[in-house]
Amino acid sequence: MRAVELAFESFGEPGQPPLLIIHGFLAASRNWRTVARQLALSHHVYVLDMRNHGNSPHAELLDYPNMANDLLAFMDKHKIAVAHLLGHSMGGKVAMWFALHYPARVGHLIVADIAPVSYQHSFDALVAALSEVPVASIGNRKQAEEALADAVPDLAYRQFLLQNLLLKDGTYYWRINLDIIQKNAHHIVGFPELGGTNFSRPVLFIGGGNSKYLHKQAIATVFPQASISEIPDTGHWLYVEAPEAFCGLVNDWLADR
Repeated sequence: MRAVELAFESFGEPGQPPLLIIHGFLAASRNWRTVARQLALSHHVYVLDMRNHGNSPHAELLDYPNMANDLLAFMDKHKIAVAHLLGHSMGGKVAMWFALHYPARVGHLIVADIAPVSYQHSFDALVAALSEVPVASIGNRKQAEEALADAVPDLAYRQFLLQNLLLKDGTYYWRINLDIIQKNAHHIVGFPELGGTNFSRPVLFIGGGNSKYLHKQAIATVFPQASISEIPDTGHWLYVEAPEAFCGLVNDWLADR
């Protein structure tokens, strides 16, 4: 596997314990700035852009072994021997895969609203909708938002996705490579076979009270010392909907161990 050099943002003082935040599918480091600033009061926080996301390079393969290898290369480059990991959704799967295969490099592991399973949903319709936005001819972001409205009726989610739409020399374009995303989307909803591998140390899983992504039996099988906390009245984007409660759970977990 050939690693890509990940772009990142950092918060906090270098002398503090390192905490790496790994974002979800079609997100980027910028989505985590509010949370990162709070966690940086006690940690040196690195918020990564994973391959094919944000400002990181594009690569033809987008799967969990390769993303975990990128994470390992990042830690080696920045001379981080051991780090706490916090991953959401796709990023949670990266963090889990990394912990299962490089446990000596992991301090504490926190996984947000995802489990070590393959899900049944598909991103095909979403990627198709993004591909159909006439980016070369639109004149403003409002037009792009309207073009997505039928396929993505939730306004907040449309605005989240449109953070990947950039303007250069008067023309809009997608920062993400939609062809690569489409070819690899099945890897994102999936999770590689583990062959009985598990992680025997404590792990915190944080779920949205209204979300259905946490599969507790699967979590217990792979992470037998897992603790599960839920934030009431939140969905999959729990760190956006309830950042104070989310940061409180993360800080309490890191402080108690």
